[in-house]
Amino acid sequence: MAVTSEATTVWVGDLKSGSGTTSLDSSGAAKVAVSWAARAEGVAGMTNPEELLGAAHSACFSMALASALATFGTPPQDLQVTAAVTFAPGTGITGSHLLVSARVHGISEADFERIADEAKANCPVSRALSGIPITLEATLA
Repeated sequence: MAVTSEATTVWVGDLKSGSGTTSLDSSGAAKVAVSWAARAEGVAGMTNPEELLGAAHSACFSMALASALATFGTPPQDLQVTAAVTFAPGTGITGSHLLVSARVHGISEADFERIADEAKANCPVSRALSGIPITLEATLA
């Protein structure tokens, strides 16, 4: 069964002086302000498409890694995953960097790194982002 998730943005004004609100429709969990200044200059108090993409990437990768570790026989105690998505005005999205800290008992560093690399390659959001470099920095805590 396929699940379709929705988000809606209402934008007012032009690109540089306008702003909008993005809502996560399917869950109702969030309604966030967005603007060009937040995207191009990092203005605090608002979000941007790259931060929302980072949220999707970190959540998806967390699920992929948890599944892969459990399949290996070493389910994680916990994972902390940050996805840092970079945007360059005039160029676009230039990459996503996954920073992972994991507590996993009974696994070697080499196996953990291999499984994390496989999870990065197989995460559906990583596959959707195949047009940009995705880097991974994963460590056992």
